[in-house]
Amino acid sequence: MSERSEQGGGVRTDDAAGAVAEASNARGKAVPGPRLRAALADIPTYKPGRPAAGGATSYKLSSNENPYPPLPGVLEAATAAAAAMNRYPDLGCSGLIAELSERFGVPAAHLATGTGSVGIAQQLVQATAGPGDEVVYAWRSFEAYPIVTRISGARAVQVPLTDTEEHDLDAMADAVTERTRLVFVCNPNNPTGVAIPGEALERFLDRVPRDVLVVLDEAYREFVRDERVVDGLDHYRDRPNVCVLRTFSKAYGLAGLRVGFAVAHEPVADALRKTAVPFGVSQLAQEAAVASLRSEDALLERVSALVAERSRVVGQLRAQGWTVQESQANFVWLRLGERTGEFAAAAEQAGVVVRPFPGEGVRVSVAETEANDLFLGVAAGFRKQLASS
Repeated sequence: MSERSEQGGGVRTDDAAGAVAEASNARGKAVPGPRLRAALADIPTYKPGRPAAGGATSYKLSSNENPYPPLPGVLEAATAAAAAMNRYPDLGCSGLIAELSERFGVPAAHLATGTGSVGIAQQLVQATAGPGDEVVYAWRSFEAYPIVTRISGARAVQVPLTDTEEHDLDAMADAVTERTRLVFVCNPNNPTGVAIPGEALERFLDRVPRDVLVVLDEAYREFVRDERVVDGLDHYRDRPNVCVLRTFSKAYGLAGLRVGFAVAHEPVADALRKTAVPFGVSQLAQEAAVASLRSEDALLERVSALVAERSRVVGQLRAQGWTVQESQANFVWLRLGERTGEFAAAAEQAGVVVRPFPGEGVRVSVAETEANDLFLGVAAGFRKQLASS
């Protein structure tokens, strides 16, 4: 006989569950679970870059992480903040907002923070699009775009890249309809690394209706060296329908703390504050981000070193015979088609983990010289194999 609870005389949970399961099995039917949204069944799960397998020559080049340790003063700031982890963080990220406002010359009311730029991207879709609405973006681009779009119930409109791995801005503008609520522009693009010149982006923005939000996702802005590529903040300042996303995960090396920010005119920034998960950005992340902003000289030195390594890697790949577009991010892209999986397996066997996109190509982060050399060795051997096949 089952036990009764002291308060309500109810059947104990484990006995009740067992009774239901036994009765269900007797009827030959499964016990129904909670009803979830049917739309979730077709939404892909975000796939992070695979970690390295370990060992003396095992490197993770699959997630575009910064290979350097935290900038000077950052670890100390985060450690001090950790002493108060029993307290909730500053909900409004006031210290970080003030620092960002001064650093980028924008009003504090035009700033909003979130759990990395991808977290803010999801908030933007939630704030603008729902069932029956459309979100336009290039493809292939950042793999979170279709996920956050379909979670909101909106329809994803994917516009293929050009043969040179660039955004087809004319086709994207043509894809905007009266149902379009948001357009993502990843600049530089992930995973191809190609950036959009300022004049081309300006013409595109002129074609987009003013009631459609254009999100300039600039997660890799610090690595841009092409002078034709204009800072997205210059586009935002006189365009109320432009929002700029930035992150501390890449150049600043805070990928594990999940902190990013958006710069947008007040109605959009206010919508982001409304859709934010309360206390989503930890105090450790806030203090680390502030300290990172105050260590700009060291940041620029590290970014310059990675850009130099990027140039070396691209130059050697081209010398091997690969067609490689000029990357403005901290990674390179090789289009391999059906040989993508084979290349990724060869790289892993050599001690480097790359990010494969099946049937398309691989994205390879620029990291330590030793890791890059291992990758270049794999690329050289694979290129010879392609030439002989």
